[in-house]
Amino acid sequence: MSVEVRPRRLTVVCRVVAALVLLAFGVLAVLLPQGSTGGQTFGLADQIAFFGIGLLLAVAVFAFTRVRVRADEKGIWVRNVVGDRFFPWGVVVSVDLPDGAPWAQLELHDDETVALLAIQSNDGDLAVDAVLALRKLLASAQDA
Repeated sequence: MSVEVRPRRLTVVCRVVAALVLLAFGVLAVLLPQGSTGGQTFGLADQIAFFGIGLLLAVAVFAFTRVRVRADEKGIWVRNVVGDRFFPWGVVVSVDLPDGAPWAQLELHDDETVALLAIQSNDGDLAVDAVLALRKLLASAQDA
């Protein structure tokens, strides 16, 4: 058995926000006054740079769609915004979705907690099902 989880609402929200940021910066870059205005001169290079900043911001927002959790009988792979980490089931104590918490978390044997950004509480039943599936994998690994 294997489990793979990606957030649904976060992905949709990030895509919409990234598109709006890109659109806003694109429109503002086009509407940026050219020529001399009050001592300031804006040219094509300024418009391109302004759009480039919007593009970088959109890419930064879009990076939040990368989050993922994959698990099988060997362990759990956690990809948060920056980087991937693998945890064998032997180091995992529990998989929790605390009341009021925005996402699930792993509790490790050394009292460290790792955020599972892919399992968002606002995804409702999807998040609960994912936590239950991960707990099942953890229990079967501990029994073996």
